[in-house]
Amino acid sequence: MTKQDFRIVGKSVKRQDVIEKVTGEGRYTGDYHLPGLLHGKIKRAEIAHARIKHIDVSKALAYPGVKAVLTHHDVPKVLHYGSPHPRSASCTKDQYILEDKVRFWGEGVAAVAAVSEEIADEALDLIEVEYEPLPAVLDIDAAQQPGAPLIHDVGPGGNLVIPPVHIERGDVEAGFAEADLILEGVFEGGRPVPTYMEPNVCVADWDGSGKLTFWTSTQTSFMVRGALAEVLDLPQNKVRVLVDHMGGGFGAKQDLFQHEFLCALLARQCRRPVKMEFTRKETFIAGRSRHPFRMWLKQGFRKDGTLTARDMKIVYESGAYGSHSPGVTNVGTASATSLYRCPNVRLDGRAVYTNTPIAGAYRGYGVVQTYFAIDIQIDEAAERLGIDPAQMRLLNAVREGDIAPSGHPIVGRGLEACISRGIEAFDWPGKRAAGRGDPANPAIRKGWGIGCEMHGSSAYPGIREQGNATVKMNEDGSVTLLTGAAGLGTGAHTALAQIVAEELGVTFESVSVVHGDTDVVPWDIGAFASHTTYLVGSAAKMAAADLRQRVLARAAERLQESPEHLAMVDGVITVQGKPGQTLTVAEAMGPSRGIPAEHLIANGTYMPTKSYSFAAHFVEVAVDTETGIIECRKVVPVHDVGRVIHPIAAQGQIEGGIQQGIGHTLTEDYIIDRSTGRSLNAGLVDYKMPLSMDMPDIDTIILEAAPDPGGPWGAKGVGEDPIIAIGPAIANAVHDAIGVRFHHYPITPEDVLNGLRQKQENA
Repeated sequence: MTKQDFRIVGKSVKRQDVIEKVTGEGRYTGDYHLPGLLHGKIKRAEIAHARIKHIDVSKALAYPGVKAVLTHHDVPKVLHYGSPHPRSASCTKDQYILEDKVRFWGEGVAAVAAVSEEIADEALDLIEVEYEPLPAVLDIDAAQQPGAPLIHDVGPGGNLVIPPVHIERGDVEAGFAEADLILEGVFEGGRPVPTYMEPNVCVADWDGSGKLTFWTSTQTSFMVRGALAEVLDLPQNKVRVLVDHMGGGFGAKQDLFQHEFLCALLARQCRRPVKMEFTRKETFIAGRSRHPFRMWLKQGFRKDGTLTARDMKIVYESGAYGSHSPGVTNVGTASATSLYRCPNVRLDGRAVYTNTPIAGAYRGYGVVQTYFAIDIQIDEAAERLGIDPAQMRLLNAVREGDIAPSGHPIVGRGLEACISRGIEAFDWPGKRAAGRGDPANPAIRKGWGIGCEMHGSSAYPGIREQGNATVKMNEDGSVTLLTGAAGLGTGAHTALAQIVAEELGVTFESVSVVHGDTDVVPWDIGAFASHTTYLVGSAAKMAAADLRQRVLARAAERLQESPEHLAMVDGVITVQGKPGQTLTVAEAMGPSRGIPAEHLIANGTYMPTKSYSFAAHFVEVAVDTETGIIECRKVVPVHDVGRVIHPIAAQGQIEGGIQQGIGHTLTEDYIIDRSTGRSLNAGLVDYKMPLSMDMPDIDTIILEAAPDPGGPWGAKGVGEDPIIAIGPAIANAVHDAIGVRFHHYPITPEDVLNGLRQKQENA
């Protein structure tokens, strides 16, 4: 279908959840207040590594209003995945609900249920815990030392979370022998956290039959159901998980958290519903962050800029538990096989335990770290070789037929198209020729940079994904789409409804979406990895196509025509060549002339192919050489996302990702004291995020350069892409402005001033 052929796809229709959200009528998990509701709280350790010698809860239990207290003596002794679904084949079961060992400062050691939050908080102070301190492992280097204290007994040995990931293609040594220029460097990144608006929260309620109903803010309701059933020793039909509106997740709400197990157990013991909701501080301490990393990278280049070899060693810091570290390590390492084509690669990736808060899934899933380093080193090579950085990227950009990280050939020339369009739209040659000074302020230096990315939907080794959808045609001609995909606030359900309406031949307004109830909707792997539109959208399209044929068959019986001669558009069925013969879908579905009404249902299941979207970000920064402050002034992001389903939603994803990426690169870092393991800035006062007034001008360009045959009409993912490309673009622009190269994020004002001072000393 051409763009002109679409009635609904490609249009920015009104989101179906917009009225509920702007009026405040939408119910988030924290809005549920059941009769007899109790409030749960968790006592958290203030030591990074220790054994619990003794724990006394008697005073807390005797406190008026306290209904239950749980310690490691009172919970099932079942190891579980911190990540409740094995995103890669090497996930590690390494967590108990509560244990007699503490592995990070802030880990829960006991839980209380009481008639109010205030009483529950007061009861926590009455719990007495005696610890036996253990040596703490608080950084990547310490974790890898021979004889380092072991944080876990599971795993391949030492403090490795999983065995190292090793990927090798071609002949790396021969590739370096061919090179005219060899660069190597060490790159590092901090610990940004997702800071979603809605804190982690859940409500648990058991009925008389022993069935658990569980409201929670999660991206993976079926995975939560599975983990709760396994750990609580229940059949899955005795666990019902509900999630309606969510205030963001960004990947980090994929895990099943300690408080969710404890909430269910407290509710069962008290025989009353229990709510547990994180404070903002707890979203830092007990939530999930991006993985801090250290990476050594060596690349070889010919004089013309062609890459000849890439050698990489990356270590991700997992924190106290494995969570998504196996998946992040696999994806992040595999991603380095691509982006810029290189025939000879040798890649080593590993994740290590430390006694620090848990790192988990976060938008960009291991690739933020990898491409940050690769794209900066590409810029360094361009400078050394005297090649324009944009042309350097065009020369080496992956293109159709090249092998992607998944091992499959890339479709189209999306990355080249993004770079070429950005050069033109940003006026890259003109910007590069302009002066770096600012006439209005001599202390300001301007610079321009590029960052690129490619990111896969269902497209990395070891990840097994499946999309499911059910579409029902009701007796009155209205349509119901049932999906297990969570709504994180991205507008994905609206896009799915657009796909169904387009394929089925009905109006968008006639399609409603039911989601978020594991007792009702089809199984779903979860909303993450930029795959909801690609994966679930394809399943919904399949189900709608099946349903369309069945509706036309029913209409053909009414019209006494062959189904092949019928067309259905906007809910009206016509006989081709006979414009006077029409039938509405409602008329076709309802009872008439002895034909009873029918309730048609179709299911779609999609096992995906491999899909990659691409982006190039062009950035202008201004660096104040007196204060060290970096201002991101303008961004031109160019994204190839295949067929665009909802343009405004896609644009919103891109611009939101840019805001997060600016924060990662310039200000955001959740800091852990490397001597004690204590959190130093667990809150929005001291953790510095970019606000609306910090945002640059953004001129978003969305291309449909390389539609993917696996997605609905060629649609691909967009959610994770923007946060990947913006970081190296800013770092490269800062170098362009002041001539100082930074190999880490965040780049703070202090870093800038120190870099300028060192540059002057070395001059």
